[in-house]
This record gives sequence, structure tokens and C-alpha cells, in this order.
Amino acid sequence: MAFSFDLLTGSNCVAVMGILNLSPDSFYSGSYRSNVKEVLRTAEKMIEEGANILDVGAESTRPGSTGVSIELQLERLLPVISKLSNSFDIPISVDTYKPEVGSAVLDQGALVINDVSGLQWGNDMALIVAKYGAGLVLMHMQGKPRTMQENPIYKDVVAEVLSFLDQSVKTAEMAGVRPESIAIDPGIGFGKTLDHNLELIAKINQLKALNKQILLGVSRKSFIGQILKLEVEDRLEGSLAAGVAGVINGANILRVHDVAATVRAIRIAQNIREANNRE
Repeated sequence: MAFSFDLLTGSNCVAVMGILNLSPDSFYSGSYRSNVKEVLRTAEKMIEEGANILDVGAESTRPGSTGVSIELQLERLLPVISKLSNSFDIPISVDTYKPEVGSAVLDQGALVINDVSGLQWGNDMALIVAKYGAGLVLMHMQGKPRTMQENPIYKDVVAEVLSFLDQSVKTAEMAGVRPESIAIDPGIGFGKTLDHNLELIAKINQLKALNKQILLGVSRKSFIGQILKLEVEDRLEGSLAAGVAGVINGANILRVHDVAATVRAIRIAQNIREANNRE
């Protein structure tokens, strides 16, 4: 049975994706877990706190990062993915844009690939995802992580992100990925200025034109630090505020470091959103 984002989010519910970070080069060191035991302990805690899906990454894509080899990613990921998929019932996602990594982790039990490139460098990943009947998150990014924050420019950021994701969705579906197995992500902080990020969150409902579940990743990101003048360790409240705004405006999945606080916050946001939708 193919993975379905529609089933993950249920009837107009908001899903929470907990971040499990295996890269010591991540922008938020508090999320780093150095071994399988730590990962399993954190995963269990996140599930108890209400996470619906876990996203595991072994390569930092923060601004200025240069990437790591396929071999190093697999060395970090494979022991973890097999343990997670055998230990817990919720879906395991892997944050990677490299087809070789995608194939290996899906073979170990991962059910979703979170591709920050949005297939912009080819459809090999889509073909692999289709073969396994897996889920695929397609994210927008202008440029590549090493240079993406060097003066990003758009004429209309929402329209251009929408056009990019529309093409990504078409590429995925032509490769055989099922429509309900695809989610989209506007890529907050990936080749965007502060104003670009804020506009995308405010107008995220416009991405619903693609008829996909919308994933939003705002947790502890630099735009929050720009507004509040705070370092990453002190951005929890800003993350919750941005996430709540995203949910009220139409986001279906939040990718977060802080599961318990997010679950509580979006429960309120979801009730407000439902009240607004009542006739």
C-alpha cells in the first residue's frame, strides 16, 4: 500500500513532524543526536509528545553548508533507520536529495523522502520513490545551500514558489509517484530574505492550488532570530508563533524540533481555523 499524506493528516487535522538530526553541522546543535541509543530515546519521547512522523537527516542544508558524501550519509543513517522502522509504528522520513541515499533508506524501512531540492536536479529520486510506493516531500529552494542566501531575488515570491512546486509535482507524478503520496514545502529560509519568508507564511494558502498537503518548516530558523534578535537556542516562542500563523493560514504539517510545545500550540490554532471555516 502506497504512503498517503492525506491519511497522515486525517480529516483536516494538522500533523507534527519531529526532527531527528544526525549531522553535527546542523544550524541548531540542540537537535543533534550522535548515536543510535540517543536517537531511539529522542524518537520515543517525540512520539509520546504527539509526533505523527519523524524526519531523520544526516546532511546539513543550512545556509553556507557544503554537503557530505553519500558514504558518510549512509554510515550515519542506515543503523538508525532500520532501528526506528522496527521499533516504532509511525512513518519515518529521511531528509535527503541524493537518489542513492533515498534508495538505501527506503530499503531499510523509511516510508517518506523529504527532498529539499524539489527534484530540480533530475527525476531519479522520483523514480525510486515511485518504485517503493513511498511518500515524497517536494521543497522549494532557490540555488544550492552553499550560496542560496547570497542576495535571493524574486519578482513575486509566492507565484514563483508555486510555479516551481507545480513543475516538481508534475515531474514526480510523471515518474509514477501517486498524487496522494506527495506533499509540498515552500522552503522557508532556503534562498529567501526575511520579507520573502513572511510573505510565504502569510499567503501559504495560495499553494493549495496544487491540491497537495502543505508542509511548513519554520522551527528556530534565522528569520525568527532576525525579528527577535535572539540566538537559535532562544527561538522557541518565535517558532510557535510562526507555526501557529502557518496553520491558521493553511499549513497541514509542521516540521519541528520542539514537539510537545508545538502540539499544544497547534491544537489551539486548529480550533481557531475550524471556527473560521464554520458556516
